[in-house]
Amino acid sequence: MAEKDQLIKEKLDHSGLFDFSALYSFAHSWYKTEEYGVIEEKYSEKVSGNARDMDIEWKANKPLSDYFKIEQKLKFEVRELTDVEVEIDGKKRKMNKGKISLEIKGVLVRDPASQWEVSSFYKFLRGVYDKYIIPARVDAMEDKIREDVKTLKEQLKAFLELTGKR
Repeated sequence: MAEKDQLIKEKLDHSGLFDFSALYSFAHSWYKTEEYGVIEEKYSEKVSGNARDMDIEWKANKPLSDYFKIEQKLKFEVRELTDVEVEIDGKKRKMNKGKISLEIKGVLVRDPASQWEVSSFYKFLRGVYDKYIIPARVDAMEDKIREDVKTLKEQLKAFLELTGKR
């Protein structure tokens, strides 16, 4: 079985005006640009009146080598989302108003194909390999994961601030 280490967890909260469909598309295109494969594991929507509550969970994977893989989990929690019409630069535009909470987790997956799980001897060798042979590579992979999660958070934060303050 692959060994997973959660390295970072970032959270972002925003309330007010934003364009949810544009944010959703922006996050998805960021993953595609960074060469992640994205799977939507959960989508639930509850409508009450003209407001919607949504819970969406994505799992994004990016292989770094035969031995390492990045796994990110992005969770959208949207509350009291309503459609509003605003005027931007003299033009009417449809946007959303509500509260959104984003949570991003970064996980380092070692041996994703479980090639080192054949026997207890191979498990022992993997421990030696991780601890004594490639610790610098492990540190570099961990830094890459932290950097990707922080970059995504900052880009999503900037996107929300730009679209909400016009």
